[in-house]
Amino acid sequence: MNLLRAFGAVSSMTLVSRVLGFVRDLLIARMFGAGALTDAFFVAFKLPNLLRRIFAEGAFSQAFVPILAEYRNRRGEDDARELVAHVAGTLAVALVVVTVLGILAAPAIVWLSAPGFAASPEKFALTVELLRITFPYILFISLTALAAGILNTWSRFAMPAFAPALLNLSFIACALWLAPYFDPPVKALAWAVFAGGALQLAFLLPFLARLRMLPRPRWGGRDPGVRRVLRQMGPALFGVSVGQVSLLINTIFASFLASGSVSWLYYADRLMEFPTGLLGVALGTILLPSLARSHADRTAEEYSQLLDWGLRLTLLLAAPAAVALAVLATPLVATLFHYGAFDARDVAMTRAALVAYSVGLIGLIMVKVLAPGFYARQDVRTPVKIALITLAATQVMNLVFIVPLAHAGLALAIALGACLNAFLLLRGLRRAGAYTPQPGWLAFGLKIAVALGLMGAVLWWAAGPPGNWLVFHGLGRALRLALVCAIGALAYFAALAALGLRPRQFARRVTG
Repeated sequence: MNLLRAFGAVSSMTLVSRVLGFVRDLLIARMFGAGALTDAFFVAFKLPNLLRRIFAEGAFSQAFVPILAEYRNRRGEDDARELVAHVAGTLAVALVVVTVLGILAAPAIVWLSAPGFAASPEKFALTVELLRITFPYILFISLTALAAGILNTWSRFAMPAFAPALLNLSFIACALWLAPYFDPPVKALAWAVFAGGALQLAFLLPFLARLRMLPRPRWGGRDPGVRRVLRQMGPALFGVSVGQVSLLINTIFASFLASGSVSWLYYADRLMEFPTGLLGVALGTILLPSLARSHADRTAEEYSQLLDWGLRLTLLLAAPAAVALAVLATPLVATLFHYGAFDARDVAMTRAALVAYSVGLIGLIMVKVLAPGFYARQDVRTPVKIALITLAATQVMNLVFIVPLAHAGLALAIALGACLNAFLLLRGLRRAGAYTPQPGWLAFGLKIAVALGLMGAVLWWAAGPPGNWLVFHGLGRALRLALVCAIGALAYFAALAALGLRPRQFARRVTG
């Protein structure tokens, strides 16, 4: 399997989903703006979405995929199929219980996740109602993560990467056609979450059937493989999710700030998710099965080389994305969201959060590469210790930055926490002897720095005064932004080419 080609396929499918996600957010911003109703929905959606990232795409995938890869490589597909059946049955029972408890405890959950909403009974009650609609999403999306983990282990990356697009299509359809039938209309967005989760699960089942891995769920509480997955999941729940826990705590802080703060952070985070998904999630998705196979086959040199490849590709692509987000913050926010109820103040407030978030983009994406390095080796203790340190440091920074910078201070704390997390993970892999940097990092880093400097200057010149982007309208604004981005990308990659960097240097093949 060509890893670079697989990365391109996953990124392409993720790009489709992210573009649809921006269309969805543009519609939400235009129809609902940034205020009490959107704050209520984003809090109601944040918790099941947080559980998705922590449990479904985080701890579960990191615990399940390495063990499934071990079963497939060492014990054969029949045993792997048996493991899938037991994991599916056990997971389904647990998820039904969690979903029922979440619906019943919705008032307490809202009070804990957004205590500031208690000052407005109507806002609080609406958030509770929306949460009860959205909470079953965790049931659907966790089973979707199970299906995606199986497909990824068999190197079928494209369809799991495309599945999230169905959630965005559900949002778009409900916002356009169903919102007028709800009172308030924002309830249509909650039902979009419910429908989108169900669609993603249904979409992946036929692909499992083609692999003859469609599970026949059975309770597996005593199955040794299930118990291993559960033992790995416990610590991993925290180890891979420190950033999401920090986002939830940020929502608590933001609920006490000016109305709209939760929404400004949400829109800025959505822009950050674009490169994080395209690069970090895609790299983590293709690296985890390959790293797990290398560990299972006891090929330490290949394991280290895979990590090095992932880190170089991260720096190559994440660094220009971080610079572009900072330099083009106003053009990006204005182009995507400055319509209808989303006014100039909302643009300025979202821009401030986006610039702060951009500081940590490289760290966020490196965590997606480095964390699988530990979980592929079934080492859960080290990432947990690092996560605890990172979470504590992030909360200290929240307290330091929130007074002078308000909501942007919360974003900056997340960004710096991500950089600390990545540094500690990298140091842990080095100390364990699992990762040894390949030759040429200094020259590679200098080439990236030179190209970034040129790209930043070109973007600043091409974008012009930030205030102009509030005056430009519609398609013209989008075309201008596309042209500016194209000029910046051309400058960056032309500089790298002139310095001797070639795409073939990142080609890598693995078995799978």
